Amino acid sequence: MRAIENTKKICKTNLKGCYDLEVIDVRQQPERAKEAQIVATPALIKQLPPPLRELIGDMSDNDRAPIGLGIQKKE
Repeated sequence: MRAIENTKKICKTNLKGCYDLEVIDVRQQPERAKEAQIVATPALIKQLPPPLRELIGDMSDNDRAPIGLGIQKKE
């Protein structure tokens, strides 16, 4: 739950409504997890715009997570 809330904050701050967020519960949707190639949880996968980026963890580092996703430049 913490990863979801932190991800929502990152998206609201950096993407201002220009995003779609899909949550996959790997226990309830194992086929979707396999399709998305999720190998560890919690994971965040940014598909568009390319390049694809994947972060693992609870996204609690509000400074590094956006940079890792390529949605915020280093200052």
